[in-house]
Amino acid sequence: MTNLSPLIAIAAASLGMAAFMPAAQAQNSAGEENNKTIVQRSFDAWAAGTGSPYDLLADNVVWTITGNSLASKTYPSREAFLGEVIRPFVARMSVGLKPVIRHIHADGSTVIIHFDAAGTAKDGKPYVNTYAWFLDLSDGKIVKATAFYDSIAFNELWTRVQPSQ
Repeated sequence: MTNLSPLIAIAAASLGMAAFMPAAQAQNSAGEENNKTIVQRSFDAWAAGTGSPYDLLADNVVWTITGNSLASKTYPSREAFLGEVIRPFVARMSVGLKPVIRHIHADGSTVIIHFDAAGTAKDGKPYVNTYAWFLDLSDGKIVKATAFYDSIAFNELWTRVQPSQ
């Protein structure tokens, strides 16, 4: 019987741990769905012209634009990102971007959103791009982001149209 005692103890511990796993998974699922809903609502507001995902940025967000576009780098704060990229971008547009979500997925605290966006530049030409953003959320705020998009389309707009004051 003494040889069975360690096996019984291991089996009991395994069963005890398994009992907590569904609760942890349910909590993680609820957090994922909440984060996904927060991002979805911000995109819905953006499409409606009543808000944007940038409203979710934490002050200390770290936003990285990947690739080789003229804006590709890591921005260490909300203000740096908005001041160096978003405001100059908006100042080049006569009709702002409207997003259309292709897919949105949540995994833990990360929401991945794949979307198209189109608008009209100040010179009357259309701007169309496809994006994939990986957004890490904490307490409903974006604290880290990695963005992918067509850098050729972005660079063409950035150099062709000067921002209005």
